[in-house]
Parts: sequence; structure tokens; C-alpha cells
Amino acid sequence: MHYKLIIAFVEDGVTQKVLEAAREAGATGATIINSARGEGLKKSKTFLGLSLETARDVLLFLVEEHLSRSILEKIGEVGEFDSKPGTGIAVQIDVEDAVGIQHQMASLSQTVEDLL
Repeated sequence: MHYKLIIAFVEDGVTQKVLEAAREAGATGATIINSARGEGLKKSKTFLGLSLETARDVLLFLVEEHLSRSILEKIGEVGEFDSKPGTGIAVQIDVEDAVGIQHQMASLSQTVEDLL
């Protein structure tokens, strides 16, 4: 099997919705990194020297390549990445090799076979 890594940067208020949507689209799990910071097109506003940034979470999904596009699109839809500026982004990158996912391969094999 071949895999893709989907990395999503989301507002902390929508993390759970994005996780559930990704699982419905075929993701078998995720790693969540809390309290990330970032800066977009416009610099964050400050008030008396305090930053007014919203908290972000980074979600990492290792997914089978045939499922990756639909998972990525679902994440973007639920996170409203294209409809509201500053809500988040998601990207996918190729994974050359992975270990520690043997227990998921049986489930993924059946799902991918059904798609093909």
C-alpha cells in the first residue's frame, strides 16, 4: 500500500468536527498537536502588546493514497477553508514508507478494494 500524509491546521473550535469528517471519509486515525501558532496573509492584531491570535491545532492523518483526495476535500469543506479567510489550511504529501500501521492494513485493504 501507498500512503499520503494529510496535515491540517485548524482553529481549535473545529478540531472535533474535522476529525469526525475525516473519519467518515476514510481516515483511520489522527495525531493532534495542540496550541500551534501561525500567521496568515495579514499580521495578527495586538492590544496593549498582547496578541489576539486564535489557538490552532495541527492534525496529522496517515491515509491510504486512494482515499486521500476525498479526505482532504472533506476536511476543507467542514473546516470552511475556502469560504472563510483565516480558518485553516490542509495539505497532503507523499509518504515513502511507514511502520506501525500493520493493524490498520486489513481494514484499509478491504476499503480500497471496494473503491477500485
